[in-house]
Amino acid sequence: MTHNIIEIGPYQLLLALVFILAAGGASLYHGLKLEKDLLVGTIRTFVQLFLLGYVLKFVFHLDSVWLVLAVFLFMIVFAVQIIRSRINEKQVAFFWPMLISMTLSYALAAFLITGVVIGANPWWKPQYFIPLAGMLIGNSMNAVAISLDRLLGELKKRRQEVEMMLCLGADYREASKDMVKNAMRAGMIPSINSMMAVGVVFIPGMMTGQILAGADPLIAIRYQILVMVMLVGSTAILSFLGVRIVCRLCFGPAQQLLLRKVSKSLISTHKQSL
Repeated sequence: MTHNIIEIGPYQLLLALVFILAAGGASLYHGLKLEKDLLVGTIRTFVQLFLLGYVLKFVFHLDSVWLVLAVFLFMIVFAVQIIRSRINEKQVAFFWPMLISMTLSYALAAFLITGVVIGANPWWKPQYFIPLAGMLIGNSMNAVAISLDRLLGELKKRRQEVEMMLCLGADYREASKDMVKNAMRAGMIPSINSMMAVGVVFIPGMMTGQILAGADPLIAIRYQILVMVMLVGSTAILSFLGVRIVCRLCFGPAQQLLLRKVSKSLISTHKQSL
């Protein structure tokens, strides 16, 4: 198999922006008001990925465990901040609890994958640790965001039901049991759907990248299987931890539900959409 990779230049990247223009045109035509998000997202994609390329080249050459862990921690902090900004809920302060739980969970999972399963030496070898940790953080970040959004939405929507159960003597776990289960299910479904469709409906990104780089497809497949099962497991763990932590924060010391039915931020967002 050849190892020659067709290079993509600035002209090809600019030409690919036709897809963004098509999405922006559809947003304008249907009045979706997503043009700003598309523009900002496109700019951030270019800037962040090019910066990442230079950072990774720097990290790979230094080969320092502390620098690798610093990059790893920065990725987690950024992921938690994205979750916090996308949920748009100001009544529950969950940044620091989520940061601690995600850091511990990701560190354990990344160590097991690179150091135990793959057997990289050292376990923090950046060529393995950073890309695998990035996929782990990115996918489970989306799952956590979906789970928390579902949990907070149902707690506010079913506030009267929850408060009635609390008045009848239930604790917060019993009163929110169904909402927690629905939130975890919502966060895990995308990863499970990906497992069902992988190799038939789509070829995953990691496998595609290895094949384009000239790797044996069978080796690429093994890595992709490892990544898929890693993502499903981490998604389940992080959905469980995230939902449990935030659910507890939604209730006060006396087991009272702290969430208002509809926050001001949601009201303003709803008015803007009308």
